[in-house]
Formats: sequence, structure tokens, C-alpha cells
Amino acid sequence: AAMAGFVRELERRAGPALRLEQRVAGGVGSVVWDAALVLAKFLETGACPLARRHVLELGAGTGAVGIMAATLGANVTVTDLEELQELLMVNIENNKHLVTGSVRAKVLKWGEDVTEFQPPPDYILMADCIYYEESLEPLLKTLKDLTGPDTCVLCCYEQRTMGKNPEIERKYFELLQRDFELEKIPLDRHDEEYRSEDIHIVNIHRKRT
Repeated sequence: AAMAGFVRELERRAGPALRLEQRVAGGVGSVVWDAALVLAKFLETGACPLARRHVLELGAGTGAVGIMAATLGANVTVTDLEELQELLMVNIENNKHLVTGSVRAKVLKWGEDVTEFQPPPDYILMADCIYYEESLEPLLKTLKDLTGPDTCVLCCYEQRTMGKNPEIERKYFELLQRDFELEKIPLDRHDEEYRSEDIHIVNIHRKRT
């Protein structure tokens, strides 16, 4: 039997809403986080041309961001751990009639071999991927292994002030800046409705050597 889930609708500017199943059980990956909504709606503003572009989503969870990119014409691979594949497949299936590019789900464990995801994608999408200290190094290794000189990484995260969050966030951006250049996308360029003072979108590129 399917685990009890509940559907989150994500309105789109053009056409029917995305219908995203979530899971009550299953930890952090199985609900649509606010940062995912903000990033998905930012993609819809057209700030990044996605049609026919090769897009990879890391830590996709429900797949909200990647599936939105696929409705905008991108060829998307949504990735997460083995235990989230079933949920990703369900959401891809439920929204496939809205997809104008393509979308598929694959297992990608941060820090492990990424040969099958080569050549480097045009875009890497990440929403709320910074929360475990243990995952910082593997995540950064994966980003370095996946990005080419022209890959644009869009990282959206909610600034959290609880517990170790600020420290983890600071460490992440410190480590990131060794190999990447970061540019914060101003709030006024986010979707006018889906935006928040404490949710940030950062545009990340490999440093030119």
C-alpha cells in the first residue's frame, strides 16, 4: 500500500498547477519545502532560459523544482537517494502531461561517482540542501565533479537561525567560495508572490582558472 501522502498544488503562470504528492513518513525529503516553491517560481520568471537545456536537480525530494523546469522545456534529471525514488516517480507520472521537455529520476548519493551524469549540465538546481554538517563535504565534492565552466548552479535556501544552522550555512559558503563564485539574486527578481526575506537564491559558477 502507498504510504499516506497529501498533495501540494503548485500554481503555474501558464496552464494547470503541478500536483505534488508528499509523504508524512520519510524524513526531510518528502515534503515540498518553501525554498523549493521559491526556486520553482523563480524559474518561471524566465530569468534563466531553460528550453532544451540539460538540467540536474540535487536533493530533489518531491521533485517540485525539477518538474517545474521540465514544464518550461528543460531536459531534467531529478536526483536523490534510493528511498525517495518512488515518490519522485509518482510525481513525474502525475505531471507528465505538463512537461514540454523531459524528466527522469535517478539515484545520486553526494560524494560518489558522477560519471553517468556527464557531460556537465547547463544548470544544477538545489533547494534547501544545506542542513547536515556531515553532508557539506560530499555535496561540495559532487558540485565540483558535476560542474563545467559554463554550468550555472542555482541554490535556494531558507536562512534558519535555530541551533547549528547558522554555523553550517557559514561553513558551506566558506568552503564553496574556494572553487566557486557566488552572486545573490536580489529579492525583487524573485516571483512577486513566492518570495520571502529569509529565503535566498544564489547563482553559483566555477571560478575561471
